[in-house]
Amino acid sequence: MTRPTALITGASTGIGAEFARRLGADGLDLVLVARSDDKLQDLATEIRRSTGMTVTVLARDLGLPGASRDLVAECDGLGLEIDFLLNNAGFGTHGLVADADPERLADEIRLNCGVLTELSQRFLPGMIARRRGTIVNVASNAAFQPLPLMAVYGATKAYVLSFTEALWHETKGTGVRVLALCPGPTETPFFDIAGEDFARSKRTTTQLIDTAKRALARDQPSVVDGVSNAVVARLAVRLLPKKLALWGAEKTVGPR
Repeated sequence: MTRPTALITGASTGIGAEFARRLGADGLDLVLVARSDDKLQDLATEIRRSTGMTVTVLARDLGLPGASRDLVAECDGLGLEIDFLLNNAGFGTHGLVADADPERLADEIRLNCGVLTELSQRFLPGMIARRRGTIVNVASNAAFQPLPLMAVYGATKAYVLSFTEALWHETKGTGVRVLALCPGPTETPFFDIAGEDFARSKRTTTQLIDTAKRALARDQPSVVDGVSNAVVARLAVRLLPKKLALWGAEKTVGPR
C-alpha cells in the first residue's frame, strides 16, 4: 500500500510550514507549493531528515492565470494521488478601500477565493472515487463579520467559510472530510505582508493545528481556533447591533 499524500499551498512559512512538519510526522508524504523555491527546499530537507517521508517541491505562483490547472496536471503527471489538501495560500491587505491598489485587491480575491475553489474542485472527484480524502480550507475569524480597514480580506474569508461549509454538506457519506479552519491572530508572517500588526495576542501554529485535528476527528464543518476567538466570532458579533459590530471590528484591526 502506498502512503497517503498531502498537498499544502502556502507551504513555505507559517501555518503551511507547520502543517507540513506535523503531517510528515504523522506519516504522510508531502507536496509543498509556494513561490519561494529556496524556503521550500530547506523545509523539504528538514522534513525528509526528521521523518523519512517523501517530499516533492513544486515552486509555483498560484496567483498566475491557469496555475491551479497546471498544478493539478503536474501532480497527475507525477502519479501523485492527493489524499489531503490544505488550501492555505492567501494574503491580506490593510487600509481603506478607496486608497488601495486595485490590482492588489484583485490578486487578493483571486488567490484567497478563486485558487482555493479551483483546487478543491479539481482534487475532489479523485477523493470521492477513492472514498477517502481530506480538504482543509484556511478561512479566518474575520469571516464572521464585515471588517473595515480589511474589507476585502474579510469578505474573501467569509466566502471561504460559506463555500467550505457547503462543501462539507455536499460530501457527506463520500468518505471525504472537509473543514473550514478559522484562525484568529497567529504567530506567522501574515501581519508583515498585510502591512500592519494589530494583534493584541497571538495563538501558536501548534495550537491551531491541534484545533484542526480535533475538529476533523469530530467531523465539524468549521472551527474557530481559541475559546475567546470562538466566543467573539460565533456569539458576540451576532448579538451586537450592526453599527456597533462594525465600530468594534474597525477598532480591533486599527493601528496599535
